[in-house]
Amino acid sequence: MRRKIIAGNWKLFKTLSESVTFAESLKPLVASNSSVDIVVAPVFTSLSKTAEILAGSNIKLAAQDCFWKEEGAFTGEVSPGLLKDAGCEYVIIGHSERRLYFGESDETVCKKCRLAIADGLTAIVCVGESLEEREANETFKVVERQVLGSLSGFSGDDFSRIIIAYEPVWAIGTGRTASAEQAGEVHTFIRSLISSLAGSGISESIRIIYGGSVKPDNAENLMKLKDIDGALVGGASLDPKTFAQIVNSIP
Repeated sequence: MRRKIIAGNWKLFKTLSESVTFAESLKPLVASNSSVDIVVAPVFTSLSKTAEILAGSNIKLAAQDCFWKEEGAFTGEVSPGLLKDAGCEYVIIGHSERRLYFGESDETVCKKCRLAIADGLTAIVCVGESLEEREANETFKVVERQVLGSLSGFSGDDFSRIIIAYEPVWAIGTGRTASAEQAGEVHTFIRSLISSLAGSGISESIRIIYGGSVKPDNAENLMKLKDIDGALVGGASLDPKTFAQIVNSIP
């Protein structure tokens, strides 16, 4: 059985002191939960200190992005190796905001994912369609292109360090959430793509999570669907009590 994972993406929020306060507040709220993998993704400047606060707890650390080279003349970039050194076990790659505002492509996602895995991180690879693409009935076409392009050339062993996050762009930060039926059919489609790419064994073991206005009042119903293995939580992850509610609502 695939283990559920709830990851909180803090985006460009929280100072160092606010991150520390959040981590200290969250730990006791989820300390008794042993059935769900719990992950938080602060900004780069808070990673190392947050890792210190979370050490020994059941909460793991993720970064929100990485570069595809280990080192060199790449001003402003952060490599997966540096993230691992700062205490990260996960990294989010290809988030829709990275694709929209910073020109992230399936090719760059693929390169980042490859190095992240090589450095021992688990990559949370994001895919999803815009509202215009959804309304043009291009959801499956877009998701197929992103999945196959972002994971091009990966082998069976690589998939053990990959989590796919389906995040319909039209549902991120808008308050709109894909219905259980909409989310479920895309997750099932993604699983079939992985089966064609890497075989049925890999497709049954890989975790596919949902992102898009996940809140305490809709998380449990989404998580009941057989092909949804967790959530990438945005705004609702910024408050420790709300985030803990989501984590603890998962059976």
